[in-house]
Amino acid sequence: MKISVVTASYNYQDYIKEAVQSVLDQTYKDWELIIVDDCSTDNSVEVIKSFKDERIKLFINEKNLGLKETVKRGIENAAGEWIVFLESDDILTPDYIEKKVEIAKKYHDVNLIFNDCEFFGDKERIKKVTNDLKKTRKILKTKKYPRKMFYNFYLSNKIFTFSSVMAKRNDLLNISFNPPMDYLLDWWLWIQMSYIGEFYYIPEALTCWRLHKQSYINCSEYSSPSQLQMKIYFKIFKKSKNFLILLFIPCAQFVWDLQQIKKNTKKLILNIWK
Repeated sequence: MKISVVTASYNYQDYIKEAVQSVLDQTYKDWELIIVDDCSTDNSVEVIKSFKDERIKLFINEKNLGLKETVKRGIENAAGEWIVFLESDDILTPDYIEKKVEIAKKYHDVNLIFNDCEFFGDKERIKKVTNDLKKTRKILKTKKYPRKMFYNFYLSNKIFTFSSVMAKRNDLLNISFNPPMDYLLDWWLWIQMSYIGEFYYIPEALTCWRLHKQSYINCSEYSSPSQLQMKIYFKIFKKSKNFLILLFIPCAQFVWDLQQIKKNTKKLILNIWK
């Protein structure tokens, strides 16, 4: 089973060498690494070209296309049945692909496999992300897998980072890559993937997720995720004509709104107290 690792590259010359090396160090050897560089202005391309392995394939965009088109180009040029996403500032553990291939071969209805992560980098961001994801980790560990997770993604993204996902290429090629907010591309994709097939969660830190102030999510304009949630669930309803989704949307949105009121009230009280 050939596995295609897809990496979108943009101005991460200080990190991408470690990302590529982590793929070369995999115990599972039947892979290809598809790197699509989105017109980096630093030495990223030179760093990538320094690796002499025929399994590494570099594509360079003629003009800056942004994350979604760069990721999509990588998937389209991949030859593997499964896609491993690796952000150019993250690292995979040596047994990452091997452990996921075992799951893929065992459970044929699974179309996405994700895992826990180890955080490294900026200490302040590590502390915040660890706290934010504490509840999600606890919930994920109480479930049995494989499982359908379509209705679990409305209130929050249960998958920590792109670099923790291996997904079926054919399913990825048949979903929308046009989220209302660029920095929530992953959430947009996982909701659609969760409607098509089953997910499997591995509670092991197979991904080293680098947290730093120059990461893509910190450079994007923030907008309420509720725009994404309602739009993608309604989009899937129109395609599937599944009226359970239509009933689910207002109920889930009501819970979302309550959570935001609670969150904003807490902030207001803390500000008054200060």
